[in-house]
Amino acid sequence: MKASHKAAPEIPESVPTTVTLEEFLENDVPGYEYIDGTLVLKSPSERHLPIPTTMTLEEFFENDVPGYEYAKGELIPMSPATRRHGKISAKVIGHLYSHVYENGLGELYTAETIFQVGDRMMKPDVAFVSTPRLDVDEDKAFPIPPDLAIEVVPPSDVHSRVVRKALDYLEAGTRLVWVLDPVAKAVTVYRSENDIETLTHETTLTGEDVVPGFACPVGQLFA
Repeated sequence: MKASHKAAPEIPESVPTTVTLEEFLENDVPGYEYIDGTLVLKSPSERHLPIPTTMTLEEFFENDVPGYEYAKGELIPMSPATRRHGKISAKVIGHLYSHVYENGLGELYTAETIFQVGDRMMKPDVAFVSTPRLDVDEDKAFPIPPDLAIEVVPPSDVHSRVVRKALDYLEAGTRLVWVLDPVAKAVTVYRSENDIETLTHETTLTGEDVVPGFACPVGQLFA
């Protein structure tokens, strides 16, 4: 008879915070405990709730918190990247890479690269910044939004949150947003709040005037 083995307990996620013990006692953070200057996730059901913080936009800009974005005094947990999520992000970069660099259009950036998007600090899955806008400090986060922001919808995210991010990019000055849905195998293109188009696997995704000359069948991004 085989001996049964208990699964190892899951290590709780945590995030550094400038909240003091006294402040935590006065203002509870739902789903989290406070341990030695760190907010520790208590309940998996609370995994995607924003975490109030006294950190300012400028402080987040200078001191990144891995795995989190920043919006209006809150740390926003980023959904963990699944294998499919990473595969699709890599395919997008693969299709864009040669065209962008061979034509000297600008540079591509992967997730965890921070961009200031209005009053938020965001980390698109893939981003493109055109050559004329690259005159910024390479050792710091981008103080500007990307020209093109690309988000791959994770299975645990909600539609309204993804739409809100796309509109936030546009409002801050991003010229084009692509939202890739691995389940529908479709790309929703956001050009403005009133100009939104969904492309299926039978259509072609183009860079329009943001990444001029780029074209790729939508189906190839999900193959």
